[in-house]
Order: sequence, then C-alpha cells, then structure tokens
Amino acid sequence: MPNIQVPLNIPEVEVIKTEENEFEDFIITVKSTKKFEKCYSCGKKTDKVHGYGDTIVLKHLSLFDRNVYLHFKPTRFICENCNKTTTEKPLWYNARSKYTKAYEKHLMRQLVNSTVADVVIKENITEEGLLGCISRQVETDINWNEISHLTTIGIDEIALKKGHKDFVVIISLKLCDKIKILAVLPDRKKNTVKTFLNSIPDNRKRTIQSVCTDMYDGYINAVREVLGYKVNIIIDRFHVARLYRKSVDNLRKKELKRLKLELPETEYKQLKGAMWALRKKSQNLTDNEMKVLELLFKYSPKLKESYNHQ
Repeated sequence: MPNIQVPLNIPEVEVIKTEENEFEDFIITVKSTKKFEKCYSCGKKTDKVHGYGDTIVLKHLSLFDRNVYLHFKPTRFICENCNKTTTEKPLWYNARSKYTKAYEKHLMRQLVNSTVADVVIKENITEEGLLGCISRQVETDINWNEISHLTTIGIDEIALKKGHKDFVVIISLKLCDKIKILAVLPDRKKNTVKTFLNSIPDNRKRTIQSVCTDMYDGYINAVREVLGYKVNIIIDRFHVARLYRKSVDNLRKKELKRLKLELPETEYKQLKGAMWALRKKSQNLTDNEMKVLELLFKYSPKLKESYNHQ
C-alpha cells in the first residue's frame, strides 16, 4: 500500500511508514523526535544519541475499523557527565503496557456500562492486558486544572472476575457528548467513594448538578452525605433495563414451566427458541422468532405485556 501520513496525535513522534499485515491491520512505524532525556544516574539532561532500543509494539486506537499497531524504537542517550546510558521515557505509553495511553483511555471508556469479559471480546485483547490497564488507572492522579466544571458525573462498578466480589469503580464525566474517565477507585465501599467525592475541589463540587449511578445504596448515600440534596441522583438506564430484563426472564421461566405441563408435547416444542427471541428487540427478530413469540403470547398474555414494556 502507498505510504500515508496518519495523524496519531501523539507528541514527539513522527510517522515513518504505514503498512498492512496479512490480517489487514495497520502497522505504523514511528520515530521519536525527542531531543534529550534526563540521565537516570546523575539527573542531568543529555542530548547525545547512543543508538536505539529494541522494537516495541503497541496497540493504538483503531483506524477505519481496523487494528492499529505502532512499531517504535526508543532512543538511547549517553550522559557526557557520568557516561551512563539512559533510554528515553515517552509520555504517550506506559513501560508496563502493550497499549498506548490513548488506547488505554479508550478501553476505560468501553468499560462504562459493560464488563471486563465483554470488552476483552469486543477489543480482541487479553484479560490480563485489560486488568493491567485498570490497575494503572487506579494509580492515576487527577489534574483538576484541566476541568473547569463537572455538571454530571457517573459512578459505575466493574467486576474484575466473573462470579467474584472483586470490584473497581469507574468515575466518569460527560463532556460535549464524550465520556472522560476521571478516576478508578480500588473498591466499591461507601467510604472509598466518599473519599473521592471529598477530594474534588470545592469550586468544582459546586458545578455538579447530577450523579448517574446504579441502585446501590452505598453510592447513593455517599453522594447525599458529601454533595447534599441539591444534586440530582439519576439511576442509569443500563441498570434499570438489566433489572427489568431479569424480571421478564423470571416470568418467562415461570410461564414456560406452566405451559410445559399444560400443552401437548408437539405444541410445546414449537416454543423452542423463546428465550433468545424474548431478549431481542422486535425489529431484530427473524421470521421464525416472530412466529415463536406470536404463539408464546397467545398462551401467555402476561409475557406479551412485559415484552412490550421493554
């Protein structure tokens, strides 16, 4: 493919070439334009280049719905004061990560109203890589100078392991229809959330108009105790919808159990696939699924009413 210049929005980096691999991923070779580094030994600035390190491969934000991988050789500088060699430390990726910081922020946004397992599948990454990304975000401090007002913040918990009570809490902010991750808290305890809310500068606290969260009392009470009753608490629709779907699913199990006892076997077999059909929106149903639901609703008006209210 022809060499194209891709705007990566990464500081002190120059695109050298862009290629495709056999999976139609973009492989972008980049070069650092950094002019100096601080010597790890004596602390003095050094600008004398002394070769380059091994190639590092980092996953970056997708381009045209295709994976993007950056190939990068960090510059090595030799200190003229102590003769020690120091490898540059770019600000756009973490030495412990296989992802750029921009991509890590993207992953954190994907976790809002989702799960670790879902994001792993959707982004085609490892669970270990995503958990590492989460742990690094927990350590990140907030630069409040970059945020003038908050208006609406979100509190969303993520289960790190399926079936385990091991949670982190993502605090997010909506700015110009874009989600910005403010912080990742190490657990879902009420006092942990209160500590974060109390850490918000008073002039920023006064800009909070609403907090979007699930129905967990710990979050709601933390908001009330720190921010008071002038702030609106909004139960996000993801959790409301999930709770409603659960009730519909419970009704489905109860009704199908009843129908299995009441209907002839041949008639009951025609309801096969009802579970998946009930979980779909009407516009996404296949012709066969529509027939299954029509028959099911004939025998269970309660299920029809519940389905129509989803």
